[in-house]
Amino acid sequence: MLIYPAIDIIRGGVVRLERGNYGSVKKYSVSPEAAAEEFYLKGARFLHVVDLDGAKSGTADNASTIQNIVKRLDMFVEVGGGIRTEEQIKRYLDSGVKRVILGTVAVKDGRFTERMVQKYGESISVGVDADGGKVAVSGWEEVTPLDSVQFCKSLEDMGVKHIIYTDISKDGCLNGTNLDIYNVLCQTLHIKITASGGITYIDEIKKLAKTGLYAAIVGKAIYEGRLDLTEAIAAAAEV
Repeated sequence: MLIYPAIDIIRGGVVRLERGNYGSVKKYSVSPEAAAEEFYLKGARFLHVVDLDGAKSGTADNASTIQNIVKRLDMFVEVGGGIRTEEQIKRYLDSGVKRVILGTVAVKDGRFTERMVQKYGESISVGVDADGGKVAVSGWEEVTPLDSVQFCKSLEDMGVKHIIYTDISKDGCLNGTNLDIYNVLCQTLHIKITASGGITYIDEIKKLAKTGLYAAIVGKAIYEGRLDLTEAIAAAAEV
């Protein structure tokens, strides 16, 4: 299992939210570029970056900051947050980003998502964010009636190769992730699944790896010193 440390960006700065609530933003003094470099020095070769401004606006507000990270470091960078047009997808991929994450648009425009998956293949991932088992969109501000597991199955049927599944109730809370849902997803689907939301402990990393997950995203636990990134990478690689 791979480990993707996370960098969430608002107005050019590194932040973490709690349960996706933009009203509970915690800002960190490190810049996105410096955070990425620190992760690299600790052994990370994969990076998850989210433009939280873009997630709300639908535009690539922090694209220049993300492009700086891609240029400076030899890392596999995946990017999400407000990517809703092919122009945005192409711009990121052309800049060196390896994978782009579709969220809201995957729910609201299935035909577009299917075309992008057919055209760009494994360079496309879909972020499925769940609130009470229902899919949330628009920066997690709107909860739809869609069952999250069934939606994941429909994405697999569409040809999607990568899904990032986040349990919003766990995200940024430092009290553990939803291990049960990842067991369900790994038993239900036959594509690459990345766990996201609340991962805090080394023991969780080992349990997640044993489910057969492709990757896990770790964020606030690293920034708060609750999880050692180098140790997490080693633990995930052991299983």
